[in-house]
Amino acid sequence: MKNYLLTIIHIACACVLLSAACSDSGKSNLKGKWQTKDGQTKLEITGKQFITTEDAPVAEDYFIKNDSIFTSFEGNQPYTRFVIQKLDDHNLKLLYPDSVAVEFVR
Repeated sequence: MKNYLLTIIHIACACVLLSAACSDSGKSNLKGKWQTKDGQTKLEITGKQFITTEDAPVAEDYFIKNDSIFTSFEGNQPYTRFVIQKLDDHNLKLLYPDSVAVEFVR
């Protein structure tokens, strides 16, 4: 009887640890609404789209690999690469594909 109780306790603990490890409870600092310090360029990053409003709003699908954001406009063009140089709760610094660094704030 003692062995069965210990086995059940170990299985229960393993299930709790496994569910905690597999859950996606981490909040991404990247997602949200950003704007440049002068307010001219706005950037919105959702779970599925990367939206910039420099001239006209352009929504693009994206994926993240290491410290880079890869986007493609309507899937027709090759991927555009933005490099994340700095990211915290209130600041984002992106290196655009034309090697221009742009700082965003929330």
